[in-house]
Amino acid sequence: MCGIIGYIGEKEAAPILLKGLKRLEYRGYDSAGICVSNKELTICKKKGRVSELDAEIQNLHGKIGIGHTRWATHGEPSEKNSHPHTDCSKNIAIVHNGIVENFESLKKILESEGHKIISETDSEIIAHLIEKFYSGDLEEAVVKSLKLIEGTFGIAVIHKDEEKIILAKRGSPLVIGIREKEIFAASDVPAILEYTNKIIYMNDNEIAILEKNNFHIKNFSGDFLDKKIEEIKWTIDQLEKGDFKHFMLKEIFEQPSAIQNTLRGRIKEKIKLSLRIDPRKIKKIIIVACGTSWHSALIGKFLIEKFAEIPVEVDYASEFRYRNPLITKDDLVIGISQSGETADTLGAIQEAKSKNAKTLGIINVVGSTISRVVDSGIYIHAGPEIGVASTKAFTSQVTALFLFALYLKQEKGAIIENGILNELEKIPEKIKNILDDKDKIKKIAENFVSSRNFLYFGRGINFPVALEGALKLKEISYIHAEGYPSAEMKHGPIALVDEEMPVVFIATNNSLIQKTLSNMQEIKSRGGKIISIVNETNSEIIKLSDYIIEIPKTIEELSPILNTIPLQLLAYYIAGIRGIDVDKPRNLAKSVTVE
Repeated sequence: MCGIIGYIGEKEAAPILLKGLKRLEYRGYDSAGICVSNKELTICKKKGRVSELDAEIQNLHGKIGIGHTRWATHGEPSEKNSHPHTDCSKNIAIVHNGIVENFESLKKILESEGHKIISETDSEIIAHLIEKFYSGDLEEAVVKSLKLIEGTFGIAVIHKDEEKIILAKRGSPLVIGIREKEIFAASDVPAILEYTNKIIYMNDNEIAILEKNNFHIKNFSGDFLDKKIEEIKWTIDQLEKGDFKHFMLKEIFEQPSAIQNTLRGRIKEKIKLSLRIDPRKIKKIIIVACGTSWHSALIGKFLIEKFAEIPVEVDYASEFRYRNPLITKDDLVIGISQSGETADTLGAIQEAKSKNAKTLGIINVVGSTISRVVDSGIYIHAGPEIGVASTKAFTSQVTALFLFALYLKQEKGAIIENGILNELEKIPEKIKNILDDKDKIKKIAENFVSSRNFLYFGRGINFPVALEGALKLKEISYIHAEGYPSAEMKHGPIALVDEEMPVVFIATNNSLIQKTLSNMQEIKSRGGKIISIVNETNSEIIKLSDYIIEIPKTIEELSPILNTIPLQLLAYYIAGIRGIDVDKPRNLAKSVTVE
């Protein structure tokens, strides 16, 4: 969601804040702003892209400042509603991620006391609350204000008369970056990685006081906390596009190395995962996730039930905790999240823990909130994913789930066939072979730039791939698309098929290929345009298809990883030809940190 950046040190703050905001653009936003303190507060904020601030920063002088990219929740995108927000006296400035659920009642109280609320946002009232309680101690005023707030927040606060930044967190991520004679704050590591890789992750209900040469962190009761400084392994080069036009394309092409990193050190004579769970005591597994991660969870269900023979349920994390889930201490709840900050998934994990279930996270970002909450975790080590539409995280999640399913089987005393592990290790090279055919896929994409709808069909373990292919197209091309199990075609979707309807079939060979051929014949007889993903020449498929994308063969359990790659490229090229910035699709945020 929204992005936060803060700086206090010996350098001019504005250029550092601006660069940090540009590093956070991938999170999704509709306006941006910066405030710098130098005995007075100077603010520049604009609706639109961070680049709108470029011409203004020479007017911002000071060595303390905060910045923000906003994604509208309360109030439309506008300069008035953008952050930073100030109090009536313009002495205090705040930036805020999260939602103040009781802001209407707080607003009425403040207005009755003479405060003039300018914006339509819930965030502005935080500045006015701090003003209400301020009597020369910013930290004290922030703590008193937060005791009145219901909801979630990650905030950074400055006062023109105090050379410090106050941070506070409940439910929305904040990190602190440490460097000699300067301290950084951000909602996400990429914003400050150029300056330091020494990071402190704040936990909920913590407050941090940042000064040029010092910092300290407390809980809301005022107790000082001794926090561990983490060293981030990502490099700044990983946050650059290099020779690629978009981060999304770069990340599609990084999938062979991302999957190798997921596997690295985990396949020896046995599957090696350091988990604090006993598979023999697990009665049921529930996987919770959102969006693309939910699709990987569906594939994980197939894999775990096949290899480990443990029943698996898959839930939307956003629904899980609101339906009184029936879970016990013998159940394992797995949360999947690229960022490790997804609010709904974090809430679902916390619900599971409250009922004494074991918890496990499949996460990309080391040190993220979910990774610190769960009992055990599997990092996918895919490297930073900047493109809003997830690609390498998805295939790495599926790889991790494959490893986990084999691990469960192994720990229950069963033997894992060498052929399965050998095929797993060949997957990165087979992905490279698919990527080598990118120009052929681009040629196919050129025929569908004007399409308004798409249907995607898959069977068995590849039904979730149909969902994922449709989601990618929707996210970045703004073309309506739906994914279905092939057998559901005659239960409604076939009514949409005519000469204008492109239909993608995942038709790689499996035990149900003849049924897939039957589905294709029904689409063909109604004039639909068929794009088929295949892994060997099949004369019947060639006859029925208008376009063929051939990919390498693999075992059925690994086929979702390979089948996903051409669908990512198809969506990318259609969107690119339509002139859409695929890294910043409208209305979307990379990490959804509020419900």
